[in-house]
Amino acid sequence: MSKLTDVPKRILIGRALRSDRLGETLLPKRIALPVFASDPLSSVAYAPGEVLLVLSIAGVSAYHFSPWIAVAVVVLMFTVVASYRQNVHAYPSGGGDYEVATTNLGPKAGLTVASALLVDYVLTVAVSIASGIENLGSAVPFVVEHKVLCAVAVVVLLTLMNLRGVKESGKLFAIPTYVFVAGVFIMIVWGAFRGLVLGDTMRAPTAAFHIRAEHQGIAGFALVFLLLRAFSSGCAALTGVEAISNGVPAFRRPKSRNAATTLAMMGLLAVTMFCGIIALAMATKVRMAEKPATDLLHNGTAVGSGYVQNPVISQVAEAVFGKGSFLFIVLAAATALVLFLAANTAYNGFPLLGSILAQDRYLPRQLHTRGDRLAFSNGIVLLAGAAALLIFIYGADSTRLIQLYIVGVFVSFTLSQTGMVKHWNRHLATETDQAKRRHMVRSRAINAFGAFFTGLVLVVVLVTKFTHGAWVALLGMCIFYATMTAIRKHYDRVAEELTAPEGPSDDSVRPSRVHSVVLISKIHRPTLRALAYAKLMRSDSLEALSVNVDPAETKALKDEWERRGIDVPLKILDSPYREITRPVIEYVKNLRRESPRDAVSVIIPEYVVGRWYEHLLHNQSALRLKGRLLFSPGVMVTSVPYQLQSSEAAKLRARRRQDWSAPGAVRRGPAHERARESSASQG
Repeated sequence: MSKLTDVPKRILIGRALRSDRLGETLLPKRIALPVFASDPLSSVAYAPGEVLLVLSIAGVSAYHFSPWIAVAVVVLMFTVVASYRQNVHAYPSGGGDYEVATTNLGPKAGLTVASALLVDYVLTVAVSIASGIENLGSAVPFVVEHKVLCAVAVVVLLTLMNLRGVKESGKLFAIPTYVFVAGVFIMIVWGAFRGLVLGDTMRAPTAAFHIRAEHQGIAGFALVFLLLRAFSSGCAALTGVEAISNGVPAFRRPKSRNAATTLAMMGLLAVTMFCGIIALAMATKVRMAEKPATDLLHNGTAVGSGYVQNPVISQVAEAVFGKGSFLFIVLAAATALVLFLAANTAYNGFPLLGSILAQDRYLPRQLHTRGDRLAFSNGIVLLAGAAALLIFIYGADSTRLIQLYIVGVFVSFTLSQTGMVKHWNRHLATETDQAKRRHMVRSRAINAFGAFFTGLVLVVVLVTKFTHGAWVALLGMCIFYATMTAIRKHYDRVAEELTAPEGPSDDSVRPSRVHSVVLISKIHRPTLRALAYAKLMRSDSLEALSVNVDPAETKALKDEWERRGIDVPLKILDSPYREITRPVIEYVKNLRRESPRDAVSVIIPEYVVGRWYEHLLHNQSALRLKGRLLFSPGVMVTSVPYQLQSSEAAKLRARRRQDWSAPGAVRRGPAHERARESSASQG
């Protein structure tokens, strides 16, 4: 079994890394930027389009509001970036919004933030990949025809890449991310040069189209509501900003300063690209509609269901560079790729947050375990499964998925910044140094403005998007919150039950007697070894136990038992329905009922095989018995293994491999390895 799974695993994710090599996986800023900021950087590929889609409800005339919406998004972006720069300096341990809210506002607020972030991370993967599929589909029709299948395949590919480790995945993602950023900036500069200096007329492929307005001549409160909804859609450009504050431990030293610098770089790049694409979309007269088949008109006729509406960035690139040109193709490919890779923000944030929550006993402890490549493998796999399910349910439709988006991130923004205000208030109450007080007052003002602004946006998002799908995100948050609360209660209850008392207890009192029972099916080497081991235990009573499921085999067992003269009493249990597990369980329970103060030791002989297919050839009755006996109080279960030659061959094959390490060696850490090497040398 080991050979079957180990070789493909090493090919796909690489050799296992020792725990003392964790420092080698820390990221410089140039790699940290694409790893943690690929989501907000890539969101400029679809956020401008979402703004225009919403405005199209009122027709082309509403498009002139898009620059003002872009300005509002830019102000919000700078506010959030400035606020999170305070976070990374004050809380560099990697807990991010969850740690800030828990420390300053209490566990319930922290759990609310964690629920919001977990939902948002899953949506980040689903939205980014669905949007990437749509961008790629404009050039490759097969991708559009099989959207769900292709999207799930990308999820699997990204999962494998991230299982190789943060640094390795970061190196892979850095090139397309920087190509995308460079391509967008070249497009903005060249477009501005053509329009302002050369005076060229650039037209998007939809420039000649008209939009059939759903609500003609919209004004008053309805117009305000429409603009607020467009603004909330544009706020998708802010998703993933919090990932850097959650990933501070992954940065090289000085961690906080490097993280703050990366935040500033990300904010500046994102707002410049967002505004540039909006400006070029207006200049090239891009036309977008929520229902393009019926609402986009060409020469007065609806384009029909066969029309594929390309994203804004694709239309702008075609207008600026020309369809089929080298730069157009490069930017189209980089856009699709970076949208896929934008999911990497969630692949780094979700497992890390899951590890912290697991450490705090809000999620299963397995999420706190690092895998062979020192990544939180279980969290990565859990995220991939949840995102793939969401993609399947929503048909990899980014327009439907994005309506669920950004609710969670603004919940975490607001609570985090509110917690930071309380953090500064607490420190100001004791700080006497005037220079430090001035710095704290300035930081508190930034966080207070951030809390107010993001809270206002949260209300806008909830009001404008609730019926369009935001309620699903809220429901997901409630489910996560309830699940994590139940997990914490379970762990607390188990810890209370397992706490060792100060005085004597029933668990420390020696049993009156010990009854040992050796389970046997036939007389072979494992049986003889188990009997010899049982005799060494010097129990008060010892017997062999077998179940009669085949009279002929039972008679042969009795005859050989007598012939060999084995000095252990043999008891046969009848089983008219040919069951093995239930008769044994009932017999052991009867022993306990007859003598409640006695302990029963059940000894099970097992033979160990080394090839995967050999496991399929045995009925594994010992495993089922052990599983059932574990629920019987006062019963101790002991396995006596007997290794067959195939298991020895598998061990030798593993030892011959230079990269061989015992399963779990990475998790046990270097101290365990040194102890093992020391004992081996002494032996």
